[in-house]
Amino acid sequence: MTSLKHSLRLLALATVFAHGAQAAPVDAGAKPSVVIVHGAFADGSDWAKVIPLLQAKGVKVTAVQNPLTSLADDVAATRRAIDSQPGKVVLVGHSWGGTVITEAGQHDKVGSLVYVAAFAPDAGKSTAETGAGYPAAPGSKRFVADKEGFLSLPEAAMREDFAQDLPRAQAAVMTATQGPIQAKAFGEKVSVAAWTSKPSWFIVSAQDRMIDPGLLRAMAGKIGAKTTELQASHVPQQSRPAEVAKIILDAVAATK
Repeated sequence: MTSLKHSLRLLALATVFAHGAQAAPVDAGAKPSVVIVHGAFADGSDWAKVIPLLQAKGVKVTAVQNPLTSLADDVAATRRAIDSQPGKVVLVGHSWGGTVITEAGQHDKVGSLVYVAAFAPDAGKSTAETGAGYPAAPGSKRFVADKEGFLSLPEAAMREDFAQDLPRAQAAVMTATQGPIQAKAFGEKVSVAAWTSKPSWFIVSAQDRMIDPGLLRAMAGKIGAKTTELQASHVPQQSRPAEVAKIILDAVAATK
Protein backbone atom coordinates (compact mmCIF):
# COMPACT_ATOMS: atom_id res chain seq x y z
CA MET A 1 0.00 0.00 0.00
CA THR A 2 2.83 2.42 0.89
CA SER A 3 4.45 1.70 -2.46
CA LEU A 4 1.16 2.38 -4.26
CA LYS A 5 0.68 5.71 -2.46
CA HIS A 6 4.24 6.72 -3.34
CA SER A 7 3.63 5.87 -7.01
CA LEU A 8 0.41 7.89 -7.03
CA ARG A 9 2.20 10.92 -5.54
CA LEU A 10 4.88 10.68 -8.23
CA LEU A 11 2.21 10.44 -10.93
CA ALA A 12 0.44 13.51 -9.54
CA LEU A 13 3.71 15.46 -9.44
CA ALA A 14 4.52 14.47 -13.02
CA THR A 15 1.07 15.66 -14.10
CA VAL A 16 1.65 19.06 -12.48
CA PHE A 17 4.97 19.47 -14.28
CA ALA A 18 3.51 18.32 -17.59
CA HIS A 19 0.74 20.92 -17.44
CA GLY A 20 2.78 23.68 -15.83
CA ALA A 21 5.94 23.56 -17.95
CA GLN A 22 4.71 25.52 -20.93
CA ALA A 23 6.64 27.76 -23.33
CA ALA A 24 7.05 31.34 -22.15
CA PRO A 25 4.39 33.59 -23.70
CA VAL A 26 5.52 36.23 -26.17
CA ASP A 27 5.76 39.74 -24.69
CA ALA A 28 5.48 42.04 -27.68
CA GLY A 29 6.85 44.99 -25.71
CA ALA A 30 10.01 43.31 -24.42
CA LYS A 31 13.44 44.15 -25.78
CA PRO A 32 14.69 41.31 -28.00
CA SER A 33 16.83 38.82 -26.14
CA VAL A 34 19.88 37.06 -27.53
CA VAL A 35 20.29 33.30 -27.77
CA ILE A 36 23.82 32.18 -28.64
CA VAL A 37 24.60 28.80 -30.19
CA HIS A 38 28.24 27.75 -29.89
CA GLY A 39 30.06 25.69 -32.48
CA ALA A 40 31.97 22.44 -32.49
CA PHE A 41 35.09 22.09 -30.30
CA ALA A 42 33.63 24.61 -27.85
CA ASP A 43 30.90 25.15 -25.26
CA GLY A 44 28.92 28.13 -24.03
CA SER A 45 31.97 29.56 -22.24
CA ASP A 46 33.38 30.39 -25.68
CA TRP A 47 31.18 33.52 -25.45
CA ALA A 48 32.26 34.63 -21.97
CA LYS A 49 33.79 37.88 -23.28
CA VAL A 50 30.78 38.96 -25.35
CA ILE A 51 27.98 38.09 -22.94
CA PRO A 52 28.80 40.74 -20.29
CA LEU A 53 29.04 43.41 -23.00
CA LEU A 54 25.49 42.58 -24.10
CA GLN A 55 24.22 42.37 -20.54
CA ALA A 56 25.71 45.80 -19.80
CA LYS A 57 23.30 47.17 -22.43
CA GLY A 58 20.33 45.55 -20.71
CA VAL A 59 20.04 42.61 -23.11
CA LYS A 60 18.95 39.22 -21.77
CA VAL A 61 21.38 36.56 -23.02
CA THR A 62 21.13 32.77 -23.04
CA ALA A 63 24.03 30.58 -24.18
CA VAL A 64 22.86 27.19 -25.40
CA GLN A 65 24.90 24.18 -24.30
CA ASN A 66 24.82 22.01 -27.41
CA PRO A 67 25.12 18.26 -26.85
CA LEU A 68 26.91 18.08 -30.24
CA THR A 69 25.52 14.58 -30.72
CA SER A 70 23.50 15.37 -33.86
CA LEU A 71 21.96 18.27 -35.74
CA ALA A 72 18.52 17.30 -34.42
CA ASP A 73 19.74 17.28 -30.80
CA ASP A 74 21.41 20.67 -31.11
CA VAL A 75 18.36 22.16 -32.81
CA ALA A 76 16.14 20.79 -30.03
CA ALA A 77 18.37 22.35 -27.35
CA THR A 78 18.27 25.67 -29.20
CA ARG A 79 14.49 25.61 -29.60
CA ARG A 80 14.08 25.02 -25.87
CA ALA A 81 16.17 28.13 -25.21
CA ILE A 82 14.14 30.15 -27.71
CA ASP A 83 10.86 28.96 -26.17
CA SER A 84 11.94 30.27 -22.76
CA GLN A 85 12.49 33.85 -23.96
CA PRO A 86 9.91 36.54 -23.11
CA GLY A 87 9.77 38.14 -26.55
CA LYS A 88 11.58 38.37 -29.86
CA VAL A 89 14.97 36.69 -30.21
CA VAL A 90 18.20 37.51 -32.02
CA LEU A 91 19.65 34.07 -32.72
CA VAL A 92 23.46 33.95 -32.95
CA GLY A 93 25.45 31.01 -34.29
CA HIS A 94 29.19 30.41 -34.46
CA SER A 95 30.77 27.94 -36.90
CA TRP A 96 28.72 24.70 -36.68
CA GLY A 97 26.20 26.78 -34.72
CA GLY A 98 25.36 28.52 -38.00
CA THR A 99 23.94 25.25 -39.33
CA VAL A 100 21.94 24.89 -36.12
CA ILE A 101 20.42 28.39 -36.29
CA THR A 102 19.63 27.93 -39.98
CA GLU A 103 17.23 25.17 -38.92
CA ALA A 104 16.18 26.37 -35.45
CA GLY A 105 15.70 29.96 -36.62
CA GLN A 106 12.44 29.03 -38.32
CA HIS A 107 10.64 29.86 -35.09
CA ASP A 108 7.98 32.53 -34.50
CA LYS A 109 10.05 34.24 -31.79
CA VAL A 110 13.21 34.57 -33.90
CA GLY A 111 13.39 38.02 -35.45
CA SER A 112 16.90 37.95 -36.89
CA LEU A 113 20.03 35.83 -37.27
CA VAL A 114 23.70 36.59 -36.68
CA TYR A 115 26.29 34.28 -38.25
CA VAL A 116 29.76 34.50 -36.72
CA ALA A 117 32.38 32.74 -38.89
CA ALA A 118 29.58 30.25 -39.43
CA PHE A 119 28.00 27.87 -41.91
CA ALA A 120 24.74 28.93 -43.57
CA PRO A 121 23.48 25.91 -45.54
CA ASP A 122 20.69 25.88 -48.08
CA ALA A 123 17.56 23.90 -47.27
CA GLY A 124 18.25 20.26 -48.04
CA LYS A 125 22.02 20.69 -47.68
CA SER A 126 24.44 19.58 -44.99
CA THR A 127 27.39 21.40 -43.47
CA ALA A 128 29.78 19.19 -45.43
CA GLU A 129 27.98 19.91 -48.71
CA THR A 130 28.05 23.64 -48.02
CA GLY A 131 31.86 23.65 -48.20
CA ALA A 132 32.05 21.73 -51.48
CA GLY A 133 34.16 23.48 -54.10
CA TYR A 134 36.21 25.46 -51.60
CA PRO A 135 39.66 24.62 -50.21
CA ALA A 136 39.73 22.60 -47.00
CA ALA A 137 40.94 24.96 -44.28
CA PRO A 138 44.14 23.84 -42.49
CA GLY A 139 42.44 23.17 -39.15
CA SER A 140 39.79 20.95 -40.71
CA LYS A 141 42.50 18.39 -41.50
CA ARG A 142 43.58 18.00 -37.87
CA PHE A 143 40.49 16.52 -36.21
CA VAL A 144 41.05 13.50 -33.98
CA ALA A 145 38.27 10.88 -33.78
CA ASP A 146 37.55 8.63 -30.82
CA LYS A 147 36.16 5.11 -31.11
CA GLU A 148 32.55 6.39 -31.04
CA GLY A 149 33.08 8.85 -33.88
CA PHE A 150 33.35 12.08 -31.86
CA LEU A 151 35.85 14.59 -33.22
CA SER A 152 38.07 16.87 -31.14
CA LEU A 153 41.01 19.19 -31.75
CA PRO A 154 44.44 18.55 -30.24
CA GLU A 155 46.00 21.48 -28.40
CA ALA A 156 48.41 22.30 -31.22
CA ALA A 157 45.52 22.64 -33.69
CA MET A 158 43.54 24.75 -31.23
CA ARG A 159 46.52 27.02 -30.78
CA GLU A 160 47.62 27.24 -34.41
CA ASP A 161 44.37 27.00 -36.40
CA PHE A 162 41.32 27.57 -34.19
CA ALA A 163 42.50 30.47 -32.05
CA GLN A 164 45.87 31.57 -33.41
CA ASP A 165 45.31 35.19 -32.37
CA LEU A 166 44.83 34.33 -28.68
CA PRO A 167 47.46 33.77 -25.96
CA ARG A 168 48.80 30.24 -25.71
CA ALA A 169 47.41 29.83 -22.17
CA GLN A 170 43.90 30.75 -23.32
CA ALA A 171 44.07 28.26 -26.19
CA ALA A 172 45.06 25.60 -23.66
CA VAL A 173 41.92 26.34 -21.62
CA MET A 174 39.81 26.18 -24.78
CA THR A 175 41.31 22.77 -25.53
CA ALA A 176 40.34 21.55 -22.08
CA THR A 177 36.76 22.87 -22.27
CA GLN A 178 36.01 21.97 -25.89
CA GLY A 179 32.95 19.91 -26.77
CA PRO A 180 33.71 17.03 -29.15
CA ILE A 181 31.20 16.72 -31.98
CA GLN A 182 29.77 13.56 -33.51
CA ALA A 183 31.32 13.39 -37.00
CA LYS A 184 28.03 12.28 -38.59
CA ALA A 185 26.45 15.62 -37.66
CA PHE A 186 28.36 17.35 -40.45
CA GLY A 187 26.54 15.16 -42.98
CA GLU A 188 23.03 15.81 -41.63
CA LYS A 189 20.89 18.09 -43.80
CA VAL A 190 18.84 21.07 -42.67
CA SER A 191 15.19 20.90 -43.67
CA VAL A 192 14.67 24.68 -43.82
CA ALA A 193 16.86 27.74 -44.22
CA ALA A 194 15.67 30.44 -41.83
CA TRP A 195 17.86 33.05 -43.54
CA THR A 196 15.47 33.03 -46.50
CA SER A 197 12.82 34.76 -44.38
CA LYS A 198 14.77 36.45 -41.54
CA PRO A 199 17.16 39.41 -41.76
CA SER A 200 20.73 38.31 -41.20
CA TRP A 201 24.08 39.68 -40.09
CA PHE A 202 27.36 37.93 -40.89
CA ILE A 203 30.87 38.25 -39.48
CA VAL A 204 33.60 37.02 -41.82
CA SER A 205 36.91 36.15 -40.16
CA ALA A 206 39.58 37.03 -42.70
CA GLN A 207 42.23 34.91 -40.93
CA ASP A 208 39.99 31.89 -40.39
CA ARG A 209 41.86 28.59 -40.57
CA MET A 210 38.84 26.37 -39.81
CA ILE A 211 36.47 27.58 -42.56
CA ASP A 212 37.91 29.02 -45.77
CA PRO A 213 37.37 32.83 -45.71
CA GLY A 214 36.30 32.70 -49.34
CA LEU A 215 33.50 30.33 -48.38
CA LEU A 216 32.46 32.63 -45.53
CA ARG A 217 32.26 35.58 -47.94
CA ALA A 218 30.28 33.53 -50.45
CA MET A 219 27.76 32.41 -47.82
CA ALA A 220 27.35 35.96 -46.49
CA GLY A 221 26.66 37.22 -50.01
CA LYS A 222 24.27 34.40 -50.85
CA ILE A 223 22.05 34.98 -47.83
CA GLY A 224 22.06 38.75 -48.33
CA ALA A 225 23.47 39.43 -44.88
CA LYS A 226 24.75 42.72 -43.52
CA THR A 227 28.39 41.71 -43.55
CA THR A 228 31.38 42.79 -41.48
CA GLU A 229 34.87 41.43 -42.09
CA LEU A 230 37.28 41.26 -39.17
CA GLN A 231 40.99 40.48 -39.20
CA ALA A 232 40.51 37.64 -36.78
CA SER A 233 40.84 33.89 -36.32
CA HIS A 234 37.90 31.48 -36.27
CA VAL A 235 36.90 32.85 -32.86
CA PRO A 236 36.37 36.63 -33.19
CA GLN A 237 34.09 36.42 -30.14
CA GLN A 238 37.29 35.71 -28.20
CA SER A 239 39.80 37.97 -29.95
CA ARG A 240 37.50 40.87 -30.98
CA PRO A 241 34.62 40.69 -28.47
CA ALA A 242 33.70 44.40 -28.52
CA GLU A 243 33.24 44.41 -32.29
CA VAL A 244 31.25 41.18 -32.23
CA ALA A 245 29.04 42.54 -29.44
CA LYS A 246 28.40 45.72 -31.43
CA ILE A 247 27.16 43.75 -34.43
CA ILE A 248 24.84 41.68 -32.24
CA LEU A 249 23.54 44.89 -30.64
CA ASP A 250 22.90 46.31 -34.12
CA ALA A 251 20.75 43.26 -34.81
CA VAL A 252 18.95 43.71 -31.48
CA ALA A 253 18.21 47.36 -32.29
CA ALA A 254 16.84 46.43 -35.71
CA THR A 255 14.65 43.57 -34.48
CA LYS A 256 11.05 44.40 -33.72
